[in-house]
Amino acid sequence: MNLVIVIPTYNEADNIEAITAELLALPEIKCDRHILIVDDDSPDGTGDIADRLAARNPGKVSVLHRHEDHGLGRAYIAGFQRALAMGADIIVQMDADFSHSPQYIPIFLDILEQDPTVDVVVGSRYVAGGELDAHWSWWRRFLSWWANAIYTRLILSLDVKDGTAGFKAWRRRALEGIGLDRIRSNGYVFQVEMAYVAERLGYKVVEVPIYFEDRRIGKSKMTVPVKIEAAFRTWQIRMRHQDLTPADRMPEAQARTREVSAGTV
Repeated sequence: MNLVIVIPTYNEADNIEAITAELLALPEIKCDRHILIVDDDSPDGTGDIADRLAARNPGKVSVLHRHEDHGLGRAYIAGFQRALAMGADIIVQMDADFSHSPQYIPIFLDILEQDPTVDVVVGSRYVAGGELDAHWSWWRRFLSWWANAIYTRLILSLDVKDGTAGFKAWRRRALEGIGLDRIRSNGYVFQVEMAYVAERLGYKVVEVPIYFEDRRIGKSKMTVPVKIEAAFRTWQIRMRHQDLTPADRMPEAQARTREVSAGTV
C-alpha cells in the first residue's frame, strides 16, 4: 500500500519541520509513506524549509510550490492530483499546526485495511469520544458545534457529524470517483463540499473520534470573514450538487468499485 500525506501550508515555518519529523517517525505505519507539502508562496519561508526537508529526505518528502490561484481548496486539489499521479492508494489530508495529531493516522489505516468497503475515514470532533481543545472559549465551541451539528447538516442533510473536518484518509477510488474538477470551493468550505459530494455519490464514510488540539504556534486563519463566506457558500454547494447520485461517479472509479465488491482487488 502506498500512502501519501498531503499537507497544505501558508506561513507554517514554525511547524512544518516538527510535523514532518513526527510523521516520518511513526512506527505503526508499515506501508510506504510519502509526505507532500503544498505551499502557497508563504512569505515566512515555509517553502524554503520544506525544500530543505525534501533534500534531506529524498523519496520520502516532496514539495509542490503554488504561485497562483492560492487558497486551501485549490491547494488540496493540487495536492490530491499530485498524490494520485504518484500512485497513492491512500491519501491522508491534514493541517501542519498539530491540531491533527499524526498518532491517529495508524488508526485510519487500520480501518481501511480491515474493511475494504470503507472509502473515507474522518477524524471527527463530534462523534462519541471526540473532543475540542480545553482552551477553546464557550463561544468558539458553540460556533463550531452550530456550524457542524445544525447549519451544514440541516442544509445539506449530511450524515457525517463533522462536516468541516480537515483530517481525513481517502481511498484512491473515492477521490477518482468524486472527480476533483467538479469541486469549486477554495476556502474552508472546501471540506464541506468534499463531504457532501462524497455522500451524494454514495461513498462509505466512517468517523473516528479525535482530540482536536488548538494550533501550538502561529495564528489561526479561520477569521470571521472566512466563516461568513463558508456559511453563504454552503447554499451554493447544495444547489450545485444536490442531484448527484452514485451513477455520477467517474467511470474509472465505478469499474474499480465493482472489482472491490467482487473481491478481485
